[in-house]
Amino acid sequence: MRRASPDSNRHDPWAALRQRNFTVLSVSTFCSGTTLTLVQAAIAWQVYQVSDSVLQLGVVGLVRFLPSLGLSLVGGALADSHDRRLITLVSQAVPLFASIVLMLTTLHGNIGLPLIYGMVFVLAVASSFENPARRALLVSCVTPEAFTNGITVNSTLQKFGQVTGPAVAGLAIAAIGISGAYALNAAIVGLSLAMLVILRPRPREGARGVVSVAAIREGIVFVWRHQVLLGAMTLDMFAVIFGGATALLPVFAKDILGVGALGYGLLSAAIDIGALAMSVVLVFLPQIRRAGRALIISIAVFGLGTIAFGLSRSFLLSMFIYMAVGAADQISVVMRSTLVQLESPDELRGRVASVNGLFIGASNQMGAAESGVLAAITSATFAVVFGGAACLGVLGLVTAGMGKLRSYEIPEPAVSIVEKGEEVAAAG
Repeated sequence: MRRASPDSNRHDPWAALRQRNFTVLSVSTFCSGTTLTLVQAAIAWQVYQVSDSVLQLGVVGLVRFLPSLGLSLVGGALADSHDRRLITLVSQAVPLFASIVLMLTTLHGNIGLPLIYGMVFVLAVASSFENPARRALLVSCVTPEAFTNGITVNSTLQKFGQVTGPAVAGLAIAAIGISGAYALNAAIVGLSLAMLVILRPRPREGARGVVSVAAIREGIVFVWRHQVLLGAMTLDMFAVIFGGATALLPVFAKDILGVGALGYGLLSAAIDIGALAMSVVLVFLPQIRRAGRALIISIAVFGLGTIAFGLSRSFLLSMFIYMAVGAADQISVVMRSTLVQLESPDELRGRVASVNGLFIGASNQMGAAESGVLAAITSATFAVVFGGAACLGVLGLVTAGMGKLRSYEIPEPAVSIVEKGEEVAAAG
């Protein structure tokens, strides 16, 4: 029997990027991630400038979140029944339109809160359709052998784009004004659209369903009955709800650590720096096969780090801890993304992605609310420490009750993603 060449088992961090379709999709994903946070930062700045009200910033978040409650699942069903590239392309045209409208009305001095909120709502609606379609599109743009590497690289580029967006917004507003920031956002969206136009994903095989209540329910039931998917999504949701300290960073910077606005900016950046650093490490490391165990360990580190951050009274120590929290969070993001992609049959991929997106959206909003309310009743320190402890408690319950998640291992790259999806569908 011929032995495998050592080179055949060597990890290639560039495996996915060597493929044209994946590279094209990755450029679009990076641009999409950048514009998402760029326009959010520009809108937040303009809303506060126009209204001089912190409350209005909360309203922006609410307007952004509400569409996802009703439309995310519909977007997932649409992604499973229609052309995913076309859905992503049409959805991306909406931010282009919104950026141009915001730019022109700002230039002519006709901007007002009702128009801004209208554009925020429209952007949120488009995102509800784009996100599941874009996530489901990935499997058609990379070979099965490089799929897990593609998930990690795609997650890294999306994270990098999301971190880049606010910084670009701040620089653009300072240099060319808010209207200039909107113009720059439109240009980046245009590049994303151009990439989608030249993208040529593999044709999907098998029959496609239709958008219906039954189709949406099928996606929800599929997640509910598959322990690995439900466990991974539940862990991530409750980790963010209980373990997030982001909403209380201004309190820690100003009142607890006494480092002011500059310190607040550094603390805010620390979690993203940790996440980006870990993203790069994960790209170059060999694929983590025991993904279930890695997910559990990363969330345990996230919870412990949150407790340590709440108790710290040293700014440098808090910075280091929050970077570690960001690194742990990125591991959990990559592991969850990998599990969701590998355990979803292609005919359900969009709907599973939409359920996952709903978990993420709900946890982000509920987490900020939980931290703020508990801090108001008790203190910021208690809220953060309690949140970290609650995160560990949920982790213990889920880990004890979901043995399949604990033991989950990523299959060898040679296993076809289509075959894997068929196995999962049959098991369900």
